Amino acid sequence: MIERIADLLKHDTAGDPMKGLKWTRRTTRKIARELRRLQIRISANTVRRLLKDMGFSLRVNHKRLESGSKNPVPRRVRNHQFLYIGRKREEFSCQGKPVISVDAKKKELVGKFKNPGVSWQQEPHVVNDHDFRSDAEGIDIPYGIYDTGTNRGFVVVGTSAETPAFAVDAVVAWWKSRGYQYLDADELLILADCGGGNSARAHAWKYHLQQRLCNPYGLKVTVCHYPPGASKWNPIEHRLFSEISKNWEGKPLESHETIINYIRSTTTSSGLKVSARLSKKHYEKGEKISQAEMKRVLLTGHKTLPAWNYTLTPSRM
Repeated sequence: MIERIADLLKHDTAGDPMKGLKWTRRTTRKIARELRRLQIRISANTVRRLLKDMGFSLRVNHKRLESGSKNPVPRRVRNHQFLYIGRKREEFSCQGKPVISVDAKKKELVGKFKNPGVSWQQEPHVVNDHDFRSDAEGIDIPYGIYDTGTNRGFVVVGTSAETPAFAVDAVVAWWKSRGYQYLDADELLILADCGGGNSARAHAWKYHLQQRLCNPYGLKVTVCHYPPGASKWNPIEHRLFSEISKNWEGKPLESHETIINYIRSTTTSSGLKVSARLSKKHYEKGEKISQAEMKRVLLTGHKTLPAWNYTLTPSRM
């Protein structure tokens, strides 16, 4: 029963990357109705109980827009994009093509700083009484790639800046490390947020995908962005980042090696395994891509919301 419900909700689940809570856009009555179509007689109350057992929780509205936009995206447009992403995921998965979810986790101060949460220990960790950046050994930026088909995570911990070039380099590192699982694949689906290094509006993100991933590896790359303010629906948030946060909660991240080790040791009962590496490469913020460079980007927008959905084709050169 739980497996059937999980299958129904696999494209409609969001989560808190820090607390590990999950929620869905579907009502318990709608889920019960869909299960009855599968010849499974069940009440909405039973569905509610099973959802709690699966780690879902009731959510209330918050008086804030995550995107900070004065002109939020209409609900019908957001829902249209969610449905489109679900169809693309199903399409790629059924054909055995890789589907990855990407995003940058929150920046972490490196040093003796208090980390939220509690952990079992004989003596408490002694940490700084204030979180001053000037006291930090550095600031680490974990950029994650979550393979939705294999339940494997791959994290590049950067020490410079969250830029489009850094985001693409992380994806390329994942492909070079894990692409052997998809020897016959010539297409890749990337699920990403609308902002950050993988912003839907960033020319550098598209340019570097073309030059560093599509062309060198002959990959056709399709990107689908979640609407602004909908990052919690991105699978990586509740399937990878929340687990990493739980693994190191209550423990100070005293060094780059400490962060890498906590990420690598993150596992779940469902079989999640995570690889991680450190990147000390320097990235310049505010990179500008010229019109001449953008002409070398072989991008085709989809008929459905082309600003959020597009495909990059490798050059024949």
